[in-house]
Parts: sequence; structure tokens; C-alpha cells
Amino acid sequence: MSRTVASLFTTHPATVGETYLQHLHSATKFSVLMFCGAVACLVHAVLPFAFVRTGSSMIERLHHMMITARARHANGE
Repeated sequence: MSRTVASLFTTHPATVGETYLQHLHSATKFSVLMFCGAVACLVHAVLPFAFVRTGSSMIERLHHMMITARARHANGE
């Protein structure tokens, strides 16, 4: 694999202190949680009594995950 093509897969993960595989794992986990939150919000739209706090709780959880990851990277962990 040429250096240019390889950098397409490693440049961004490096900016957040992750390898490609670590970033793949983190981004996949984030995506699954976002999808679950979106489904809960959609169900809540139709059934207002269901998943009353799930959407906002998921946003808080994802925000915490992102802030924690940034802090770890900033501290060199």
C-alpha cells in the first residue's frame, strides 16, 4: 500500500490519539449507540409514552464519551 493511501486511513485517527483499528472500534460503537438512540426517538415520536428520556440520555452519553476521549488525548494517555 502506498504511503498516500495508507495515510487516508491513519491521519484522522492519529489526530485523536488512536490507531486505525482503535478508531474503527470507537467510531463503530458511537455509530451503534447513535442508531439505537435514533430508533428510540422514532418510536417515541409515534408512542410519546415510550422512551421518554432515552434520546436525551443517549446524547448525554455520547457527549461524555467524546469529551472523555478528547481529554485522554490532550493528556497524552
